[in-house]
Amino acid sequence: MTLVKFNPFEGFDSLVRRMNEWMSELDRSLASNGESSVTLVPRVDISEDKENFYISAELPGIPKEQIKVNISDDGVLTISGEKKHEEKTEDKNFYRIERRYGMFTRSFTLPENVKRDGISARYENGVLHLVLPKQQPAQPKVTEVPIS
Repeated sequence: MTLVKFNPFEGFDSLVRRMNEWMSELDRSLASNGESSVTLVPRVDISEDKENFYISAELPGIPKEQIKVNISDDGVLTISGEKKHEEKTEDKNFYRIERRYGMFTRSFTLPENVKRDGISARYENGVLHLVLPKQQPAQPKVTEVPIS
């Protein structure tokens, strides 16, 4: 008998992907000037091994100086930035603009066993790679009360 790890959100990812594609199509059909009004949502891969969690976010065409990674006090990691539109020149006519431009943000609630001060980031070939090291969760402090 083979045990299969149960993932209650397995079908949810494909539903979110289909909804994003549907919203993109709707946005393109509603945009009168050919530019998208929906904010960018970078696609990510999240994985883990025994020592780390890994997040890889696709951010093509965005210089690393335009990308910020922050962790709030309540344990939310946020990737944000801006993909700027190319300067339009007078001698260039655009017939179609399908690439998306503008501000983006993507947030993730970190598990309690992430060592926040050990997180590292690397940006390579349009992909932001984050390594989130795991640590042992803090054990609750037990204080013995003497009985008199």
